[in-house]
Amino acid sequence: MAWIVLGLIAGALAKWIMPGPDRGGLIATILLGIAGAFLGGWIGSLLGFNTIGGFKPGGLVSATLGALLLLYLFRTFKR
Repeated sequence: MAWIVLGLIAGALAKWIMPGPDRGGLIATILLGIAGAFLGGWIGSLLGFNTIGGFKPGGLVSATLGALLLLYLFRTFKR
């Protein structure tokens, strides 16, 4: 549950950092943020930056980076 809430925040931060017209709108941004949180959290835990479970600032950073990556890929493949 914490990763879903973190994903919502990460998705909003990613959209704020990379503004632009997205066809998916708010729902797609939220879903990309949640998926980015899982992706960023998983990669961060593999690299030893953060652990899965609990809320830490490193988790927010890795989730936001994951959401940015997914948002970039979404925009690239959408063209």
